[in-house]
Amino acid sequence: MNYSNTEKALLRELQRDCSQSLAQIADRCGMAQSTVWRKVQEFDASGAILRRVALLSPSHAGCKLTVLATIILRDHAEATVSGFAALIAGHPEVVECLATSGTADYQMKVRVADVEAYEHFMTNTLLRSPYVREVHSSFVLKELKSTTELPL
Repeated sequence: MNYSNTEKALLRELQRDCSQSLAQIADRCGMAQSTVWRKVQEFDASGAILRRVALLSPSHAGCKLTVLATIILRDHAEATVSGFAALIAGHPEVVECLATSGTADYQMKVRVADVEAYEHFMTNTLLRSPYVREVHSSFVLKELKSTTELPL
């Protein structure tokens, strides 16, 4: 979608902190408060804004360990693909799962308390699944950048 510079400024500000008051957002974007309210309503209605959330500190939430898991399915039959999707949908520790090109079928980002919690999830969920052939795990040592803000 082609947004004007003021709309982009508003969207950037909403991504940065949507808990601000309309007056604060309007001041930061150089817009009238009524315009901000109307534009936010338009963004909601058009689907530009998917939802508004609070971002939690992983360490405060007890999810200090981040694991990047590469998944290779047993086959690519529709039942396997949909079964795998249903499997991971029921596990909140999987915070992202992306179908990818290349040698792997999926890349997952998993947040858990520690190595033991991941080992339990991997062994009892992924490796015992009839849909999964291989799992390759990489443990994140340090997070250099993490953002939910899209570049506008």
